[in-house]
Formats: sequence, C-alpha cells, structure tokens
Amino acid sequence: MHKLTRLVRFSINPFLQTEVEGANPYASRPAGEGLSIFFELSVGLTGSLDRATGFVMNVLDIDETVREYVVPLFAKRIKADYKKAKHIGLYELAEILKLSRGKLAGKFDKAVLSELTLKLNPFRKLSLDCSGAAEDCKMIYFGEKFEFAAMHRLWNDEFSDERNFALFGKCANPTGHGHNYVIEVTVKTPPKGNDFCIGDFEKIVDDEFIKHVDHKNLNVDVSGLSGVNPTVENIASFAWDSLIGKFSRAQLHCVTVWETDKTSCSYFGHSQ
Repeated sequence: MHKLTRLVRFSINPFLQTEVEGANPYASRPAGEGLSIFFELSVGLTGSLDRATGFVMNVLDIDETVREYVVPLFAKRIKADYKKAKHIGLYELAEILKLSRGKLAGKFDKAVLSELTLKLNPFRKLSLDCSGAAEDCKMIYFGEKFEFAAMHRLWNDEFSDERNFALFGKCANPTGHGHNYVIEVTVKTPPKGNDFCIGDFEKIVDDEFIKHVDHKNLNVDVSGLSGVNPTVENIASFAWDSLIGKFSRAQLHCVTVWETDKTSCSYFGHSQ
C-alpha cells in the first residue's frame, strides 16, 4: 500500500464574479487577480500501484478533480460570506473540508482519500482525517509553527571523551553551538465549534514552552532538560510534557521540532 500526496494550489478573489484561470499551477489555478486569498490543499490518497503506469493516481487527474469539485465550494462560500462581511473561522473551514471530502469520495478510481490538509499560511494548517466514514469524523487537527533560538552541547558524562567526540562529532564542541529551531504544535478538536481561539493557543505555547527555551542554553538554563542530553528527540519530548493538558478547548496531538531544515523529530505522547 502506498500513500500519495498532491498539493493543489488555488486563489480566490472574493469580490470578482469570475476567476482568472491562469496557466501556472505551481503558483495557483485559479490564479487570482489583485489581492486574492491563496490556498494550498494537500490531498492524501492511499492505494496499490497500477502496474502499467506505476501510479497510485495520475497527479494531473487529482488536480483536475480538486479544481472541478472542491475549488467551487471554497469560492461559493468565501464570496457569499465576504459579501455579508461574515467571519470565516476554523470550524467553518473544517465544514468546507468535510463537504470537500464528500465531493471527492469515489472520484479517484481504486485509490482512497485518506487526508485533506488546508495550508492557511506558511506556518498554519488545518487537517481532516478521511480514513473513516464521513460520519466518523470526530476530530479536526490544527497545527502552527513557532521558532526559538537556543544553544546546546551533546555529551554524556558516562562516556569517554573519545566516545563522545566519535558519537556526537561537532555537536560535542566544549563551548556548545546554536540552532534556530522551529516547532510545530498540533492539537485536535471536535469539528464543530467549541470556541477554540488561535490567540489563546499561541499564548499557551509561548508561556509554557517557548519562553522557557528561547535564547537559552538547553544544557544549563532549562530545568526540564536537566540531566538529559538535549537532542532534537528529547526536546520534542520535553515540549510535549510542557504542553500536555494545557489546552482547555483542544487536546495535544503531536509536536514536531526541526533542528535544521534537514533534521526533525515528531513526538506523539500519551493522551491527556
């Protein structure tokens, strides 16, 4: 079984009667005109390979299907609500994703729609798990990225100097070294409104984790990492422990920490 993911980008101007189709799908189609709203929809499909083509699904067919059945849903809802000066919140977006799931059901031959993720901006996304029946959709997933700068040294006092340097290399530098870390915190919440507030979510992450690690020496300044080698794996675990149970209107689902753009670790701890 393979999982294929395709990003479909489109832009909507809420005030124009017709959309400009455009000719650059890498940017977006529809292309948008002037100040438009940009979306990136990640479509996850699972299935077996077609031996003749080597495809789970032809990605151009995915593009065409999404633009035929999903883009009009977004355009209709956005244009209608903008004309009424009506706010479109996370739960309204989740409802559009659920409707999109229904429109896409059965449209991908033998491949099965497993996930829809809407990228709202470069650091924020909303996901719908499509693995069960439509009526089984009990959770939506909201993720947002944060950054912090910190220094650390990877070292184990129980090892010899030779073993430490052989194992940790430059990361064992005696005076330490720094990283510009990125952490993505993902929470899950029921798909119908329970007053989840992004501002409150961000403040909790900032108060409970970011302020404790930002511009700190992780080996010395962070009590929660005392006696722990501050690898990206242990930082992810510490972030989970710092945030679990702190969200009153959502449950922590996952934390992912990037040490560099090539190295990251995701941690799924025990549910609260």
